[in-house]
Amino acid sequence: MQPLTTQDLWPLTVYEGVRDQFRREVIAAKQHRRVHVGPVMTLIFENRLTVKFQVQEILRAERVTKPEAVAEELEGFNAMLPAADELSATLMIELIGVEAEVAAELRKLTGLSQHLFLELGGTRRAASFDEGRDDGRRVSAVQYVRFPMGGAARLLADVSVPAHLVIDHPHYQHRTALAEGVRRSLAGDLDDRV
Repeated sequence: MQPLTTQDLWPLTVYEGVRDQFRREVIAAKQHRRVHVGPVMTLIFENRLTVKFQVQEILRAERVTKPEAVAEELEGFNAMLPAADELSATLMIELIGVEAEVAAELRKLTGLSQHLFLELGGTRRAASFDEGRDDGRRVSAVQYVRFPMGGAARLLADVSVPAHLVIDHPHYQHRTALAEGVRRSLAGDLDDRV
């Protein structure tokens, strides 16, 4: 997927004027990019639209306008975009409770990176996780994952082929079928690479 450039972004003053409409567009698009796997884990599959929104929001919140600072933000956020023939997602572990309870639950999930798969037609594609978010004592509540697709865009688009996200961790075992709208959206990313 092509990285975002400064030409893809609105200047802060322009963004303020288009923000409400842009937010509505992103929220609508995320309906087909958000997948809940069990009660506390959600994946949001990233593309240029979702990443652009995050960049614009951080620039707005932090009032970033200097070109070098904008370029630095872009560099970091562009790392979230999928490479050729892969999908990328932000995985959120959405735990609530007092800090000690949440920490205890995150400790139970160490090794999660070995237990998340995209299953297409019975074939599992293991997720690869960004480094440094599981220190062996606990996992981070936000993870960045990638699924190498190995040319499977056609399978993802074919709704007659079963497609699931699967987590088979000893302390969290859930599977979720990918809805048709999600499959179309993700297959479009793989086909378009825009």
